[in-house]
Amino acid sequence: METSSTHNGSSMMWFFKDRGLDDNSIQGIFRRCKRLESVNKERANENWEYLRSIGIQERKIPSVVSKCPKILALSLNEKIVPMVECLRTLGTKPHEVTSAIAKFPHILSHSVEEKLCPLLAFFQALGIPEKQLGKVILLNPRLISYSIETKLKEIVDFLASLGLNKDGMIGKVIVKDPFIMGYSVDKRLRPTSEFLRSIGLSELDLQAVAVNFPAILSRDAKKVLMPNYDFLKKCGFQDKQIAALVVGFPPILIKSIQNSLEPRIGFLVDVMGRQVDEVVDYPCFFRHGLKRRLELRHKLLKQQNLDCSLSEMLDCNQKKFHMKFGLLKLSN
Repeated sequence: METSSTHNGSSMMWFFKDRGLDDNSIQGIFRRCKRLESVNKERANENWEYLRSIGIQERKIPSVVSKCPKILALSLNEKIVPMVECLRTLGTKPHEVTSAIAKFPHILSHSVEEKLCPLLAFFQALGIPEKQLGKVILLNPRLISYSIETKLKEIVDFLASLGLNKDGMIGKVIVKDPFIMGYSVDKRLRPTSEFLRSIGLSELDLQAVAVNFPAILSRDAKKVLMPNYDFLKKCGFQDKQIAALVVGFPPILIKSIQNSLEPRIGFLVDVMGRQVDEVVDYPCFFRHGLKRRLELRHKLLKQQNLDCSLSEMLDCNQKKFHMKFGLLKLSN
């Protein structure tokens, strides 16, 4: 028996070498999956070829196998194929399934009946439409590895505690940001929600932010949100104004200060000659590109000696902007 295992291990060593893996990578694979030492080379080859046949590029398969070596030891027809076929029914584009597998190969080691089906039922019960289920699972395939009872329900209960337990709001949050389900309630989600309250967001404000931009809840309050808040304070915004900015444009707390916020505020004040208070009425000012939208439109308005609010200037596409200010001839 030991001789057979040694023979298989040696055989698998050459199997990996033939596919371009170096010794360190091979040793790492064996460390992560002792079972491979006794795996039949034919099974490993069959599984490898199957991964290639479903659209995973040959050069990416070593990475997939390194992440989850036991893929080569699993029964192809009993485990891998059923999961792939089920995932294909969830996808709308050919590459979505292969992309999910490359991102989290362990999904193939889970059972369709014991893990995937209960997960889909859990999300459907939260009001996520069937058409959106695939987007959630394929965007964050790691979801299949989480316990519904000890992990996912805890996060759902937390979102419900924010007042999101009506009109399918929790489902909408998960569809917008499937990755939120992977964070710790106590270490990340709750501290961040408490920070948002501390800077002046009401319960309704917090609910609006969670639904419109749930990714903000999973950001580290001290490392990411606090520096942006301090920067806005330094620019002269009052607490109520910052709260209004966050509700109107939540990404303002995660945008790069150096590359996004500072250049835009500098342009607003130094070039446009406006007060910082003006963006409180139009927080989406920070969404627009500096060169492609702000600088270009300001230049055109200045040439014609025209004056308008930020929303009038920016809250329309290029054609409507030119029509609104009679600039069609100038753009031709």
